[in-house]
Amino acid sequence: MKDLISKAKKGDPEAFITIMENCKSDMYKVAISILHNDNDAADAISETILKCWSEIGKLKKEKYFKTWLTRILINNCNDIIRKNSHTVYVESYDAIEPADSEDVYSKDVKDCLDALSENSRLIMLLYYTQGFKVKEIAQMLNMNENTVKTRLSRARKEFKESYTEVMSL
Repeated sequence: MKDLISKAKKGDPEAFITIMENCKSDMYKVAISILHNDNDAADAISETILKCWSEIGKLKKEKYFKTWLTRILINNCNDIIRKNSHTVYVESYDAIEPADSEDVYSKDVKDCLDALSENSRLIMLLYYTQGFKVKEIAQMLNMNENTVKTRLSRARKEFKESYTEVMSL
């Protein structure tokens, strides 16, 4: 991946396309967890790809590419939320299908994740499905590392309680 990022930084469009193809599923998961709307998620991802292409030369270290990309995506999602703050959506989150069939969560797990607050859900998603470290999540969300740790701990506890309750039914 570092080779592709180096090539993309030098302006190689094929390398950049390959990188984006490799990251599209992860970007979708993050965007949909924040926006809960397929169209808005697609808009956020498109804006992220455009911004990444135009700004990739500014990336200092290739090893932080995924963190950098995710931060841009989160900012774009937040911009969409601000723009749509007075819009009411008819489409429900339950009607949205994941990008890949292999990424389908069980209905119980999805329901338990949906029951979490947006910040808790996002932190859980970034930590468990995207594999980011607490330090990286703190940078992306402009939070203190201890805040991320605390929210992650609370989210785990809430998720466990919710999941235990669902499974006992």
